[in-house]
Amino acid sequence: MTNQININERIYSGIPKSTAIVICLDGSQKEYFEEASKSNLTPNLDSLISSGENLLANSAIPSFTNPNNISIVTGRPSSVHGICGNFFYTPSTGEEVMMNDPQFLRAPTIFQKYYEQGAKIAIVTAKDKLRKLLSHGLNFNDSRAICFSSEKSDQTTKNENGIENINDWLGMGVPDVYSQGLSEFVMAAGVKLLHEFKPDIMYLSTTDFIQHKYAPGDEVANTFYAMFDKYIGQLNINNNSIIITADHGMQPKSKADGSPNAIFLQDILDKKLGSDVSKVILPITDPYVVHHGALGSFATIYLKDKSKINDAMAEIKKIGEIEVVVTNEVGCKEYDLPRDRMGDIICMSSKYMTIGLAESAHDLSKLKEPLRSHGGLHEREVPFISNKKINSFDSTDKLNNYDAFYYAIAGAM
Repeated sequence: MTNQININERIYSGIPKSTAIVICLDGSQKEYFEEASKSNLTPNLDSLISSGENLLANSAIPSFTNPNNISIVTGRPSSVHGICGNFFYTPSTGEEVMMNDPQFLRAPTIFQKYYEQGAKIAIVTAKDKLRKLLSHGLNFNDSRAICFSSEKSDQTTKNENGIENINDWLGMGVPDVYSQGLSEFVMAAGVKLLHEFKPDIMYLSTTDFIQHKYAPGDEVANTFYAMFDKYIGQLNINNNSIIITADHGMQPKSKADGSPNAIFLQDILDKKLGSDVSKVILPITDPYVVHHGALGSFATIYLKDKSKINDAMAEIKKIGEIEVVVTNEVGCKEYDLPRDRMGDIICMSSKYMTIGLAESAHDLSKLKEPLRSHGGLHEREVPFISNKKINSFDSTDKLNNYDAFYYAIAGAM
C-alpha cells in the first residue's frame, strides 16, 4: 500500500479511508438538474450541493459515451487511452471495428492501479458494451472486485463479474435496454454494494435513453431525476466522497415538423467527388441506435486518394451547418484524439444539426420523438457536482469530467 499512486502521469492520493464514488449520469447537462430542482424533486441533491460544489466541466471530444467513460476511468483524454468512439475504421482492410474490447485500450484504468495496491473496486454500468473495458486488469477470484451491467445482469458469474445471481440478490429483474429501469438498476445496485461489499472505489455509469427522448423539465425527465435523487440520499452517507458528472450533454436536433435535422454527408461527397472516393465514419454508431438513429454531431472522413483531402474539405466547408472542418493533424492536436484512429478529416456540426452517412443508411422509423443527440462541441459542457468542497481546485482552471476520480479520491481521504 502506498500514500500516492501514479496513474497515467497524474499523482492520485492513496487508498481512500471512505468510499470514493463517481457517477456518470449519461447525457445529463445542467438544465436537467436545474429543472428537477425547480419542481422540488431533488431534495437530496440540493442538500448535497449546498455543502459541496456545483461546477461545470468539459467532456472529451467526441462527446460520446465510450470515449468519455474511458476518459473518466483513466483520468486522461482519448489521445492517451485510445478509445475515441464506439468503433473505428481500418482503411487497409476496410474493416469497421467495435472498440469495446480491452485490446484497444492504451492506458490502464484507475481501477486497475488501485486494485493492484489492494483496494476493493465496484463497477456497475447500464450497457454491457462498456463492461470489459472498465474491468480490464481486475481479478474477480479474490473477492476484491465486482463489475457487471444492468443489461446482462442475468448472465453474471463469479469468474467474469466477481458476483453471481445478481437479479435475486438485488430483487430486480433484467430491465429493458430502452428504459429508465436500466439506469435505476445501476443506482440500486450501487447502494446495495456500498452497504454489503463496502468498496474503496465505486463507479456507477447510467444510460441516456431518457435524455435522448425528453428535454429538461419534461415530466418524464423530471421523474428520472427524482429517481436518481432517491438513491443519492442513500449514497451520501458515512463521509463518502461523491462526484456526479456526465459523459456528454444533449441538444435538440429536429426540424419544425419533428423530423431529424441531418446532413447526409456521404451522399454529398459522393455527388461532388464521385462514389467510392471517400468514407464517412460516424463514431456514435453502436448496437443501440433506436433512440438516435446513428445521427450525432461528429464525423471523420477517410479519402482513398490523399490528394483529394483539400477538395473534400472545401466541399464540406460549403455546408453552412458544419462548423468544424479540420485535418487529422489539426483536429487531433486540438481535441486530444489518437491520430491513427481518426480519418483524414474531422468534422463537427452546429448546435442543432447532425451528420449522417447516406440517407439510405439510416433507419429512422423507430424514432418516435423529435431527435435529441450529441457528439460535438455544443454537448461538451457537463455538470461536475461534489458533495464536498474542492479545496485544491483553482477556479481559473477548466475542469474536465475525467478529473472526477482525482477529486473523489482526494475527498475520501
